Amino acid sequence: MRARAKITVDEVKQGIQLAHEAGKKVYLAFNLFAHDRDYENMDKVSEVLNYLQPDALIISDAGVMMWVKEHHPNIPIHISTQANICSASTVKFWQNAGAVQCVLAREVSHKEFISIRNQCPDIGLEIFIHGAMCMSYSGRCLLSNFITGRPSNRGACAQLCRWKYDVILRECESGIEMPIEEDERGAYIMNSKDLCLMPRLKEVIESGPDSLKIEGRNRSEYYVGSVVRAYRNALDSYAKDPEHFNGLKYMADLNVLESRGYTTAFFDGPVTSDAHDYNTTHSCSDYQAAGVIVSNTNDEIILELRNEIKAGDILNFILPRVEDVVTIKIDKVVNAKNKELLPKMSAGQHNSIFINKTQIPEEYVDKFVPYVLAYKHK
Repeated sequence: MRARAKITVDEVKQGIQLAHEAGKKVYLAFNLFAHDRDYENMDKVSEVLNYLQPDALIISDAGVMMWVKEHHPNIPIHISTQANICSASTVKFWQNAGAVQCVLAREVSHKEFISIRNQCPDIGLEIFIHGAMCMSYSGRCLLSNFITGRPSNRGACAQLCRWKYDVILRECESGIEMPIEEDERGAYIMNSKDLCLMPRLKEVIESGPDSLKIEGRNRSEYYVGSVVRAYRNALDSYAKDPEHFNGLKYMADLNVLESRGYTTAFFDGPVTSDAHDYNTTHSCSDYQAAGVIVSNTNDEIILELRNEIKAGDILNFILPRVEDVVTIKIDKVVNAKNKELLPKMSAGQHNSIFINKTQIPEEYVDKFVPYVLAYKHK
C-alpha cells in the first residue's frame, strides 16, 4: 500500500523534517520478509537510512533486524504487526533481541492485551484502534501473490479479500459447470468491516498501551486527518475527565468518513458474522473530501479542491484541537487563480477557490491554517 502511494525518498525526507519541526516522530516501515536476493540491495538501503534519519524502524523479519543492529545500531527497532505477536512470550523474545516496542497483531483481544501488558511492563506496546482489517493474520496473505503476482508484503496487495466471488460446481465426467447461487448474505465472503475502537476507547486507554495505531496507508489526507483529529480530541477529553468520558460522542466525526462499516473486531474475542459485510465493498458514508486550505493571509483564505464545488454547497471544516465542526455555505465560487466567478469548479490541477473570511466565527479565524481539511455531502 505504501509502494502504491509513490512517495519519493526526497518527499519522505521533507515529511520527516516537517514532523520534527512540529515535535513529532516518524517511524519508517521496513517490514518486508527478506529473501537472500534482497540483501544485495542493502548498501542502497543504508544510504537511504543515513539520508532520512528516521526515529525508528518498523521490522518484521529477524534477519533484517540482525542487519539493522549491525549496520545501524543507533536506530531504535519496533516490531511490525506483520510479525503476528499474540503472546507475552513472543514480546519477550523480540525484547531480548533488542526491540524497544512491539506492535501487537490485530487478532489480540482486549483481555489478552491486559495479560501481555502485565507480563511485559518494561517494553513499548502498540495496538490497532482504527482502520482496515485483513482476512489473514495481520497482513500475512498469499491470495494476492498467487492470483495476481502482486506480493502483499511488499506494498502491492491487490486486496482480493474485497472481491466478489462466485462458487462453481464442476462435474468432471460431463464437463458441466453449474454456479451455486449466493444466499441473502451475498458473495463478498472475505470482506471485513473496518476496525473502530472509539466506543471502547476508555477500556483501551486504561489497559495501558504505549501507542495507538491508526491504519492510514494510501489513504487520503482527509481520511487520515479526520481520524487522527477525532481520536486526539477523544484522548484529550478522557485526560480532562476520565470518569465521565464517553467515546460514542466522537463517532459522528468518524461516520462522515468513507468506510466499509465499523466493527470492534477481536476486541472481545473471536469475531462473529457482524464483523463482515457480505453484500458490498462500497462506502457507508454520504460525505466526501471537499478540499484543503493552502493559504491564510490577512485578506483571504484559499481552499485547494479535492472534489467538485458548486455555489450553494455547505463545507464542513475540521480544525486542529477543536471539537466543533465549523460550517460555511459557499455562496459564490471564485477561482483563486484569476478571481473569475463560476457556477462550479472541479478538482485537479491545483484548482482553488476563495473562502470568505467574514463567514468564519471570529474565535476560529486563526485556526483556518494550511492543511486544515474540509468535507461536504456527496
